[in-house]
Amino acid sequence: MSKNTLTITDNRTGQTYEIPIEHDTIRSLDLRQIKVNKGDFGMMTYDPAYQNTASCKSKITYIDGEKGILHYRGYPIEQLAGQSNFLEVAYLLIFGDLPSQEELNHWTTRILRHTYIHENLAELMKSFRYDAHPMAMLVSSIASLATFHPEATDFDDRQVRQKQMYRILGKLPTIAAFAYRIRIGRPFNYPDSTLGYTGNFLYMLDYLGEHDYEVDPVLARALDILFILHADHEQNCSTSTMRAVGSSRVDPFSAMAAAAAALYGPLHGGANEAVLRMLTQIGDVSNIPAHIERVKKGELRLMGFGHRVYKNYDPRASIIKKAAYEVFEVTGMNPLLDIALELERIALEDDYFVSRKLYPNVDFYSGIIYQAMRFPTDMFPVLFAIPRAAGWLAQWCEMVDDPEQKIARPRQIYLGPAKRNYVPVIQR
Repeated sequence: MSKNTLTITDNRTGQTYEIPIEHDTIRSLDLRQIKVNKGDFGMMTYDPAYQNTASCKSKITYIDGEKGILHYRGYPIEQLAGQSNFLEVAYLLIFGDLPSQEELNHWTTRILRHTYIHENLAELMKSFRYDAHPMAMLVSSIASLATFHPEATDFDDRQVRQKQMYRILGKLPTIAAFAYRIRIGRPFNYPDSTLGYTGNFLYMLDYLGEHDYEVDPVLARALDILFILHADHEQNCSTSTMRAVGSSRVDPFSAMAAAAAALYGPLHGGANEAVLRMLTQIGDVSNIPAHIERVKKGELRLMGFGHRVYKNYDPRASIIKKAAYEVFEVTGMNPLLDIALELERIALEDDYFVSRKLYPNVDFYSGIIYQAMRFPTDMFPVLFAIPRAAGWLAQWCEMVDDPEQKIARPRQIYLGPAKRNYVPVIQR
């Protein structure tokens, strides 16, 4: 009769160990009993970048990379993107279930009431240089929120914790819009909660005093879909950062500033900008075959293809591709779309890419949409951070309530010199 254990034989000693298996994993600490000498530290696992190490148990996001499946709390991303809206999805991620109409109304109202930021923060943001990167402004401003709401450290109180969620989800679009307005040298537009979450954000970005100004509902809906698709994605770099920093019991604003800083990196939140640069460099459909050959030779990377988790077509990419056409009906066609479509067609028919499971990911089309909506490329990671805040908060709450979690403290394999005696400088 089979047992749910793993038997390990240490060939150094001949000793055999039986390790329990749970959820197809073993606990790393169970390996510590494996040692040659009684005084040894014991066996550890070595896993740079945590490629095969689970740091937590989670009920939030499920991904099957081989099949191209993404679920939030059990709901397929295709259904949520097609039928829900971002604030409803944020509620789902944080609380675990879809809200009733009354719960959704209360949730939405409270968040939109917190879209205003303190005037001291607005003045602080005005002190940034005109050419400061919007993401750097966002990271700094999120961190500064801890100084405006010192009670946030008392997050074991559920009411205090929930108040910070309202504040974060409400204020992030305002901070992002103010950062954008600083970059273009325009005065701030203060929030208008009657326009909805994404509609208000677009208004704060674009309004220039026109009497007939209206937020285009197609663009607001497209942005809402993009926000849903970016809301959470399991234990990625920024989410792991939110959990690791939060494990020190710091306030959620400080933990989120760290997570946003992780997202700032070009390998994470800036990937869609790299796609746009690639498509611009290709310049014309006729240049694609030559570009493909250079990729095969290892001279270039095919940006927007492949994913650390997905070994199939990223389910978010197909949704964004459909949304792109709806956006272009309003903004006009983006010439880069023809290049992207042909590049995707050729790559998906080429054994070189298919055998390596290099399929389009979420970044391949999102940058084209953002460009069509007239967002500068340095705003792309900011547009990623706003919706990902919902996932960060959900993951942070789960970590705080998990009795198994302790302060994050990875081990290391020390390869430095053995003990050495200090030598006075005149003798060296």
